[in-house]
Amino acid sequence: MIFSRVSEKDVTKAIVSEFAKEFEEHIDNDVIIIGAGPSGLVAAIEFAKQGQKTLIIESNNYLGGGFWIGGYLMNKITLRAPAQNILDEIDVPYRKVSEGLYIADGPHACSKLIAAACDAGVKVLNMTKFDDVVLRDGKVSGVVINWTPVSALPRALTCVDPVAIESRLVVDATGHDAVVVRALEKRGLVDVKGYGAMWVEKSEDAVVENTSEIFPGLIVTGMAVATTFGLPRMGPTFGGMLLSGKRSAEIKMEILK
Repeated sequence: MIFSRVSEKDVTKAIVSEFAKEFEEHIDNDVIIIGAGPSGLVAAIEFAKQGQKTLIIESNNYLGGGFWIGGYLMNKITLRAPAQNILDEIDVPYRKVSEGLYIADGPHACSKLIAAACDAGVKVLNMTKFDDVVLRDGKVSGVVINWTPVSALPRALTCVDPVAIESRLVVDATGHDAVVVRALEKRGLVDVKGYGAMWVEKSEDAVVENTSEIFPGLIVTGMAVATTFGLPRMGPTFGGMLLSGKRSAEIKMEILK
């Protein structure tokens, strides 16, 4: 026999017990990041490096968002200087296309970014959908979540109550959808402008500059920034998203100071 003797029940018990243990540990967090695209992953790495207990909530079964496939289903990603420095940090090869413009393989860059987040101690709940915010004393204090497949069930079968987990900070990294910000908008707590037409040069700088705490306990990063503040979209170039993720963690430290 090549493999050790293990029964089906042993496999199931290992999965259930380990998941339950990890889930219980992350009912209370320092930071919850909604969305595991490039800005969310970079933010998670930076928070974890600061010693923050960091959890990512991702509605899909995979991580990385558009970082996997680049633009127009051609899996190359472009970055404008100085964002290539982040690829250097996670040891991703890239090529200079022209002055200030670099290109890399999406799957390579994305897998390295995911691995870097895991190596930093970030934990992930995928196939888990953001449902609402926890608001306490005028501050975002956590999120309400449910399994993603629940939303695909017929209405007659969707009486599946969500659960809430807490954190001292929530980061909206859900791209153009900006789902956490939209949850506050529904309550009249923030004003969402909606993103504008594409303008790469203006958008990337503006996204990084406007990455901020838009409501007590909620930081907005990546393309959710464009939606929140009415900035141009940036298309399939990812430097602004990566640097916006880094900026999120810097804001946290500024808030603490």
